[in-house]
Amino acid sequence: MNTRIYLEMIEESTQFIRKQTDIKPRAGVILGSGLSKATPELENRREIPYQDIPGFPKTNVAGHLGRLVFGHYQGFPVAIMQGRLHYYEGHDLSEVTFPLRVLKNLGIQSLIITAAVGSLDKKIKPGSVVVIKDHINLMGQNPLRGLISAEFGAMFPDLSHAYDPRMVQTALSICRKLKIRAQAGVYVAVSGPTYETPAEIRAFRKLGGDVVGMSVVPEIIAAVQMGIKTSALTWVSNMGSGIQGALLSHDEVLSLGEKVSSSIGKVLGELIALH
Repeated sequence: MNTRIYLEMIEESTQFIRKQTDIKPRAGVILGSGLSKATPELENRREIPYQDIPGFPKTNVAGHLGRLVFGHYQGFPVAIMQGRLHYYEGHDLSEVTFPLRVLKNLGIQSLIITAAVGSLDKKIKPGSVVVIKDHINLMGQNPLRGLISAEFGAMFPDLSHAYDPRMVQTALSICRKLKIRAQAGVYVAVSGPTYETPAEIRAFRKLGGDVVGMSVVPEIIAAVQMGIKTSALTWVSNMGSGIQGALLSHDEVLSLGEKVSSSIGKVLGELIALH
């Protein structure tokens, strides 16, 4: 995509949103599959459907509502994406990360990403939380490709601490306090939309991965480039192919997401309150 046109689209979206709400968010949240009910209770709540916002691509995946929600949580201004865009939907990664760039333009300084993931380890069971500490990008693409402008940040951002170490430890501490099964882990990002083969799952484990998914990494890379402090809170929806022998289903992911939404919502609330 042409960088100048992309920047103009970001500004157009930003100005539209500013006309809909006077809330200036300082933290952003991206809710993954099945987690729409994990949205914390907000004061001064304002919802804007993605389809109403100029430049926002539509999400077509079940379990992703496609709404941008603004409000205050314990007095702190936040913006919450109820649903994300995915590379496997046919979106370019510049489109996937477009909403995040708009949120940065609106003022966010920190970001909490959530997502459903598959486990690569028999010890990491469905329903548990994995706070991401690092990733392996096997999507074959990078969201920064072709977008060259000082307004975005460094062309070659350092990903050594892509997942803010303090935020990782804070999220783990909150989970322990709430008695939620949680551990830190490495996220393997693939393009999807097919689930992985048993051979791929074994390979990802040997590479050092703990969980696998089809999102998170594009947003993390863009956030790091823009200087946003970021953490990723993932929940295990299923065991990877071949670990238990059962066939995988997106409907099952959404069903379990309904059950874990309350727990994830409590963790998100406490993380936001600490910003």
